[in-house]
Amino acid sequence: MIIMINKRLLIKNLLAHNDENSFYDKKLKLNFASREGKAKFLKHICGLSNSNPKNNSYLVIGVKDTTNEIIGVDFFDDSKIQNLVNAYLDNAPIIAYENIPFPHLPEDKVVGLVSIRPRNDDNICALRKNIWKYYGGMVFFREGSISKPKVFDIKVKDINSKIVRSIEDHSQNNIKMTLDGVFDFMEHNKDYQPRYQVFKEYFVLCYAGKKTRLNNEDFYTRVNIQLVNEQVKLFYSDQDQVQMQVMEDEFRILEYVRLCIGKDYKNYPLEKVYISFNDNMMYDIRSELVFEPPRFKKEFLHHIFNSGRQLLKKIKNKRQINGSELDELRNLPSIYLICYLNGFNTAMDDLYEMKEYIRSTDRTTYKHYKDSVRILRKIKYN
Repeated sequence: MIIMINKRLLIKNLLAHNDENSFYDKKLKLNFASREGKAKFLKHICGLSNSNPKNNSYLVIGVKDTTNEIIGVDFFDDSKIQNLVNAYLDNAPIIAYENIPFPHLPEDKVVGLVSIRPRNDDNICALRKNIWKYYGGMVFFREGSISKPKVFDIKVKDINSKIVRSIEDHSQNNIKMTLDGVFDFMEHNKDYQPRYQVFKEYFVLCYAGKKTRLNNEDFYTRVNIQLVNEQVKLFYSDQDQVQMQVMEDEFRILEYVRLCIGKDYKNYPLEKVYISFNDNMMYDIRSELVFEPPRFKKEFLHHIFNSGRQLLKKIKNKRQINGSELDELRNLPSIYLICYLNGFNTAMDDLYEMKEYIRSTDRTTYKHYKDSVRILRKIKYN
């Protein structure tokens, strides 16, 4: 069976998942105009070939070393590159230089991909003759991300074949795995308006949620977000209120909290989450706490705080409460959280102390209690 590898996807997979190592290197550019440039290229080819006797190795050209930013290089005619390798290396590997276009690059720029395939025998690749400061007979191996001269006195171990094969398999034009992930997400979230978005031609993000309309704005509960080809998942429960926004290179999530003073609940922004996608095939997830607690007059808060204390005392003494008192009890976790955020330092301690009484009195109140504790924990953590 002939395996058709998508070379652009292969480059993205190499950049996304691997620092420079014994089977992969990246360079800003190559310089074949000088003997030094040719010598350094031959050193890297020799080192990669000797360190990977049973698998391909790769050299990616046109990438900034420190940031992985793809800036591209000029189109290169590779007709003489194998001749150069054959002229200077004994047991030279088979070399292919391919010019790979990327959509975000100018029309005159490409990414160079050098594929190095060893001869599959036990002979070592070595310099055949002197070039620059390297002398004939020198042998190079990869140690981490560096090609170093080394005396060959041991048999080379095959340590990279499995991982290289995995990278190549994930770079095939057969996108069955990604499509299976998308279809599986769509099926499991079919009742919650599932959608998908592709970023940077590489990242597939699926998202779904139960839509509600509040005060002329769309909010989502039970939100499920999955970055399919990275196996990253985010989830927001039925109690969470979330807004989502799709940008060109970013997916934004804004989580709200519902707090109540009196009979009306209001949504307050709690935390922003940004999933950002970059041209260097990297992504970043960062969060920003944006919560500003609602402020009220101290006299008003003292009144409802003391009223809540009387209600808690009543359920602690196992006295019967009426319908209006039950409504007040269900709002109490939110009210006490607001009191705490307005300087009533003992408010949440009162709730913690009453946890078991609340649990045995009313399930809805206990759920609101857990929500308030979760919100407070997130605020304190941030």
